Amino acid sequence: MRVLALLDGTLADPDNPLIRVDDLVVMRGDGIFETVLVVDGQPRELGPHFDRLVRSAAMLDLPEPSRAAFDRATQAVLDNWTGGSEIALKWVYTRGIEGGDGTPTGFALGLEIAEKVKRQRASGISAVTLDRGFDATAAERAPWLLLGAKTLSYAVNMAALREAERRGAEEVIFTTSDGAVLEGPTSTLIAVSGRTLRTPPATIGILPGTTQAALFRAAEREGWSIKTEPIQAAELPTADGIFLASSVRKITRVHTLNGIQLPDSTPLHTELVRLYNSEYAS
Repeated sequence: MRVLALLDGTLADPDNPLIRVDDLVVMRGDGIFETVLVVDGQPRELGPHFDRLVRSAAMLDLPEPSRAAFDRATQAVLDNWTGGSEIALKWVYTRGIEGGDGTPTGFALGLEIAEKVKRQRASGISAVTLDRGFDATAAERAPWLLLGAKTLSYAVNMAALREAERRGAEEVIFTTSDGAVLEGPTSTLIAVSGRTLRTPPATIGILPGTTQAALFRAAEREGWSIKTEPIQAAELPTADGIFLASSVRKITRVHTLNGIQLPDSTPLHTELVRLYNSEYAS
């Protein structure tokens, strides 16, 4: 099941061509995106996702996205969805055609959640740490690298996942060249020790996590300590639990890191899932 809507709120056929071959997203990967989880017709963290889209657009010198336009496209997808109770809603925003008038291309696409992702939510994943090739000061020192922008240039992220597969793992935890933890290719890292949740700061060149932020809000209400601070890769094996969070994967535990099985964090995972879900309980 797929539903494709344009920014004017009209539907398009997802089986027919939409993007021109000279659109700069095709030619150069020049664009940005967000993925919003929708559960029972209700988008989660819609505002923070749009704020992040605007932030990415500014980093790429793209025209500021219109909230009204993306709301129209989103509503069209939701109104015409007849699939499962969960939707991965993708917003895409590109620089438009090469040599054109600068008008961006934008759309919203509703997709089913992959069964593989659902299985991993329940059973956990194995991961490897991979060097991202820059140090913890690169984002501040070299803003033109677009570290922390959610761009459509995901070739490195996908190459990292293929490398993980070659190493017998399912996921990646990126690190800086000086040993600090960054994020997963499509997720935010959370390390738990006792009743303290930790995640790396966005200032080192990663995306601020929307799902991680929702979990932290819920945990703080129930008396947990939350910290956004640098984490060294060497610290991960000593944590009570390591988790990867994203809109689609929700809160997924890492059970094996670099080929070494970690202590069982299943009870902790159950508690974090409960906290996360409580943020959206009616």
